[in-house]
Amino acid sequence: MEIKYKKSNSALSVYIYGELDECTASRAKIMLDKLLNDNLNSSKVIFDLSGLTFMDSTGIGLLIGRYKKLKQFNIPLYLSGASVATEKVIELAGLYGIMPKY
Repeated sequence: MEIKYKKSNSALSVYIYGELDECTASRAKIMLDKLLNDNLNSSKVIFDLSGLTFMDSTGIGLLIGRYKKLKQFNIPLYLSGASVATEKVIELAGLYGIMPKY
């Protein structure tokens, strides 16, 4: 699992690569929390999931946790680039209701 980011204007784009599951979630949480804490001046955050090859319920929990963190600062979180398999997991969990597609 790898996380990269790009700041463009006031938007923060976060690129997640590899697998987001029980084995990688704790490391991803630490990395994402630091990145988000350092960029709380962003107008929006976009998680680009196009490089994600697998995500399970632990990944869903991780996304929800980052959504709650950003919501405290009124920063919207968007999801983009999900593969067909990842998109099914996102839709089943109802994430697009709180984190719209970008």
